[in-house]
Amino acid sequence: MRRFNIIFGAAAMVLPIAASAEVICALGGGPSAAKPSSYNSAADERPSPDTMKIVLRVDAAYAPFCLPKCPEAAMFRNPTAPNLMLAVYPEGGKMVYAPAFFSSVYGKYGEAGMIALIAHVYGHAIDETTPSNWIPTNWNRELRADAWAGCAAAKAGLSASDLAAALGAMSAYPPPSQAVWGRRVPAVRLGYTHCGGETAKFDAASSGTKSK
Repeated sequence: MRRFNIIFGAAAMVLPIAASAEVICALGGGPSAAKPSSYNSAADERPSPDTMKIVLRVDAAYAPFCLPKCPEAAMFRNPTAPNLMLAVYPEGGKMVYAPAFFSSVYGKYGEAGMIALIAHVYGHAIDETTPSNWIPTNWNRELRADAWAGCAAAKAGLSASDLAAALGAMSAYPPPSQAVWGRRVPAVRLGYTHCGGETAKFDAASSGTKSK
């Protein structure tokens, strides 16, 4: 099992995408989305204060499940990033987002949409370091990250309208390897209900998302 040792916050070394790096997840959606190969780490910058406030909400949602603490991840903004991605290196790893992408997500889905997308990408790190016998072992890593994102949505205490927005963002910006939303809904639902969310609330919120 891969062990993450990532600084989740502002501290950070610049880790270039190289042969030794593995892009764990890069969200798709939209014709202007960059590809991981176009990412230039030299353009990395500290995330905006508003983004870090949202990141802290995701971190707090996952905190009850991480013993002794959650894996940490360096967070950067970079206009060459493929929307939002998690990359891992021998030295560590980081999450990187494109500012224009986050602006678009916020405009369409609000803070809840950003929480859901960050929770999915960070969910990969959580899944690698946190016991999760409630997730089926035959699920691929994107479905497992979806389950963790659903869990984070429940723990974040999203309202019914915010939950609908969060699911809308996840549907609109899928990982390319798991693009069919209808196949992802059961995973998100499992995580949401496992972590205390109401089944009826989730089903009502998900009914408005498109099954692509």
